[in-house]
Amino acid sequence: MKLYLLLILCVAIPLSGQNTQMPAWPPSGGQKQIQIWPGAVPDARAPKAKETAAADPELIAGKQVIIVRNVSQPTMTVYPAKGKNTGAAVLVFPGGGYEVLAIDLEGTEACDWLTSKGITCVLLKYRVPAPRSEPHWGAYPQSPIALEDAQRAMGLVRLHAAEWHIDPHKFGVLGFSAGGHLVAAISTHYDKRLYPQVDAADKESCRPDFGIAVYPGHLWLDKAQFVLNPNVPVTAHTPPTFLLQDEDDHVDNVNDSLVYYLALKKAGVPVEMHLYAQGGHAFGLRPTKFPVTNWPRLVETWLGTIGITSE
Repeated sequence: MKLYLLLILCVAIPLSGQNTQMPAWPPSGGQKQIQIWPGAVPDARAPKAKETAAADPELIAGKQVIIVRNVSQPTMTVYPAKGKNTGAAVLVFPGGGYEVLAIDLEGTEACDWLTSKGITCVLLKYRVPAPRSEPHWGAYPQSPIALEDAQRAMGLVRLHAAEWHIDPHKFGVLGFSAGGHLVAAISTHYDKRLYPQVDAADKESCRPDFGIAVYPGHLWLDKAQFVLNPNVPVTAHTPPTFLLQDEDDHVDNVNDSLVYYLALKKAGVPVEMHLYAQGGHAFGLRPTKFPVTNWPRLVETWLGTIGITSE
């Protein structure tokens, strides 16, 4: 698939005779975005343009994808569990190469699935203020801002766990592509905040209880050697992890998952990995002809096996 190759070129296009560009992303269903920083945003950079949301021209499983750009004010949106509440919660990181966010394909659609299973979903619209050509673009440590937002959101959710009917010990993360890297980053950088403490939320643990990384990137950096990105320091305390990727993924190489899997296994961390021959990249939860798109059922079973749900 070519979605992420087109992301930096995405523009507003007509849909049903109307311009699909919006001044900012509006959550559906009456949900409200919560600003995660009460005051000054750490390591803030003046945005070169206003935040916008627009439909990408490429179709994924017959549907367009809403791309959010120029996020400088990060937010989280809480989607309550439906039906029987398991007490579990998941913080979701959409992908987009740390340049943009595929907010529906790898965000709201994941929340629709999780909430239908009795799991509270918290969608993080983390900062992606710069294109690849900018010096402060990229993954931690090249840029700390997405990881700062993830750490802050983890603490906020745990602070409000009782109010939102969440078990603070059943709170994990799910991410796609660059968001999959962010899963690994928060799973290995939770013992110390990257920013000065703001309030009581920053006294809460930002360690996920589990991590789910779907076609992750930025984990295999040295193309000459089969070694893990040293900025993802796996230890025995890294949370249980689920990995999924396709061997024909031409955006993020399958070695990204393989090197992370081996590091987790060596450290004694419970890890489950599923590799598929075909399916490409950036399919989210949308069903295609490829078996890999049945992956949500695998995650549901896995969450039961690690004691997060009763599956």
